[in-house]
This record gives sequence, structure tokens and C-alpha cells, in this order.
Amino acid sequence: QVQLVESGGELVQAGGSLRLSCTASGRTFNVYHMGWYRQAPGKNRDMVATISSRGFTNYADSVKGRFTISRDNAKNTVYLQMNRLKPEDTAVYYCAADPRGISGTIIFNYWGQGTQVTVSS
Repeated sequence: QVQLVESGGELVQAGGSLRLSCTASGRTFNVYHMGWYRQAPGKNRDMVATISSRGFTNYADSVKGRFTISRDNAKNTVYLQMNRLKPEDTAVYYCAADPRGISGTIIFNYWGQGTQVTVSS
């Protein structure tokens, strides 16, 4: 069982920056694939960014060039640096983990409780 705890969400003005953090339980974090998703009211939960155990990253088109996902294996933590925030980035942001250590296919079956990001115009 993997537990994920997110932090860092808050109210920020458009154009501002935030950094979200997600700390995972477990002794083999270095093999976890990790991701950030978000869900706005009335909408589906969508992928924002993922980072593989080897550090390969993938981003949604809507955040490319503005958001950066990174990981610190020594701290069991994945980060989402969000710059040039827009009102449409407002959502609950969820951390996700695939701890199986299998390359090629990522299946996120562990989720955090979410952290609210609100961007005012």
C-alpha cells in the first residue's frame, strides 16, 4: 500500500507561481512512476504531467512550457512547479503513483487526497 500526501495548493493571482509537493510512502520510491492530475468542477480528471522512474517526463499540451515535474528520490517526493498560472488552471490537483517498477506501461492505482489550486483573474 502506497500513501501519497500532497501540499502546496493555495489561492494565487494569474501570472503567479506555485510549487506542489507530493510525498510517498515506501522504501522503493526510486522505481515508482509518478504523476500529477487535476480535476476542475464538473470536468473529468485529466493528466497534467508524469515522470517515470528514470526521469522521463510527459506534459499535457495546456501546461507545456509553464509547468515542470521533478522528483527527489532521497525525499520520496515529486514536485510540480507551476509558472505563469492562468484562471483555467484552477482545479484540485492529485498526485498519483505506479509503484510496480515496470517500464513501458504506467498504471496509476494510488492517489493522494488532492490539493486545491485557485487562480484568480
